[in-house]
Amino acid sequence: MSKFTHAPRGICYLVGAGPGDLGLVTLRAKECISRADVIAYDYLVNKEVLQWARPEAEILYVGKQADQHTLPQDKINELLVSKVKAGKVVTRLKGGDPYVFGRGGEEAEELREAGCAFEVVPGISSTIAGPASAGIPVTHRDFCSQLTIFTGHEDPTKEESSLDFRKLAEADGTKVMLMGVGRMAILAGKLVDHGADAETPVALIRWASTGRQQTLVGTLGTIASRIEETGFKPPAVCVIGGVVNLRDRLNWFEQRPLFGHRIVVTRTRQQAGELTRELRELGADAYEIPTIRTEPPSDRMAFGRLVQDAHRYEWIIFTSPNGVQAFFEMFYKLYRDAREIGGARLVAIGPGTAKKLAEYHLAADFVPEKAVAETLVEEFVEYAGSLENTMVLWVRAEEVRDVVAAALAKQGAIVDEALAYRTVPETSDPTGGQARFREEGADVITFASGSAVDNFVKLGLPVGEGVKFASIGPVTTAALRRHGMKAHIEARQHDIPGLIEAIREHFGR
Repeated sequence: MSKFTHAPRGICYLVGAGPGDLGLVTLRAKECISRADVIAYDYLVNKEVLQWARPEAEILYVGKQADQHTLPQDKINELLVSKVKAGKVVTRLKGGDPYVFGRGGEEAEELREAGCAFEVVPGISSTIAGPASAGIPVTHRDFCSQLTIFTGHEDPTKEESSLDFRKLAEADGTKVMLMGVGRMAILAGKLVDHGADAETPVALIRWASTGRQQTLVGTLGTIASRIEETGFKPPAVCVIGGVVNLRDRLNWFEQRPLFGHRIVVTRTRQQAGELTRELRELGADAYEIPTIRTEPPSDRMAFGRLVQDAHRYEWIIFTSPNGVQAFFEMFYKLYRDAREIGGARLVAIGPGTAKKLAEYHLAADFVPEKAVAETLVEEFVEYAGSLENTMVLWVRAEEVRDVVAAALAKQGAIVDEALAYRTVPETSDPTGGQARFREEGADVITFASGSAVDNFVKLGLPVGEGVKFASIGPVTTAALRRHGMKAHIEARQHDIPGLIEAIREHFGR
């Protein structure tokens, strides 16, 4: 019986990637990114969404910034069509919504004309998200019940402008303009010339919904001079109307305790998420410079044998979330049933490690008050009693100091060390954080381990005056001192929540 194979049928997803905040990307957008063979993204797309792409996906930057075009629009259209016709799943990422001045309609027409399948995935447009994050509702029953959206990207002095400034000036309600900061003097002047009140409030919101957000307020008569005075730059959303006056009462976004502070997270990419997310929740402009990455241990067979025999031990000690993950990834390659771990009781060095155990539906039997190796054994002995001839498995990184094993052995325990993973320097710039640091610097650099300090120094990044270092605890602080650096901030509770609280207290808000 013969088998017939069909040529793969490609499709293009025209996806709105939202206004910038990663949390405002839709679930459907994330799904399209994660299954794409090809991703073509624009300038205003938050590049962090690319972390959801498959490792083998082809990622293409096709952004247009002012007069700098990576690819002209007709070439982008050709690219999308050719990839779809080759049977690829293409995700075309656009800032905001693809159909709100995103030229998504043009791309959809080209795809349809070429006989290519496509789907449109709406996104949250900056026309509403930008004002909202600046404390400005675009509609309000006490101010207006009409919203007009237009683009300022064309040259209004050309003979046949598609903008009717008379109608725009006379329109009731709120007006939101995209892509007009560079032409604000001309645009605001045209509106006033056609009847708009020069005292009409105006707000410009740059990098809306992110920790980099900047807001500039003026009137139609003053906003151009305010731009010149402050050096305000695009991209920005412009809001025109009485609702701008609500900003004084409703500005929630810029009032968060860490707003305006640029904070670098130096954890591995796998671990950075929680710290980055929490800092952003507090308003910080947090970005990542991974200094280390985890790799499998040098001797995976030896590690696997110890994991296989885990049921033989009375206690298993985990001193990091990475150790927990490496252990159970190996465990479930060897066993299908969690009960195969036997009667072993579990120790987690801190709340973060205990939380990682909980992801595997296991509770730590013991968590010391201080997440420091030197005091772990002391507290553990007080909790467990005599350790004479007690079988203990210590799950650790290859390069971790052996203080735990030595201290347990002194108590009479029989200790085996399971080398679960190793950390190596991150030499690439997977998040673009290094490039941003060179260009913009930071206010605070966070360190959650001594190895993160060591490897940050190896990167040789220029640390300007005034940059402060935040340490998760005394071991990390000691690593900073070894390099002639000072811990300006040190967590009293030696875990991620403690580090966040210490940063918050430092800024006193």
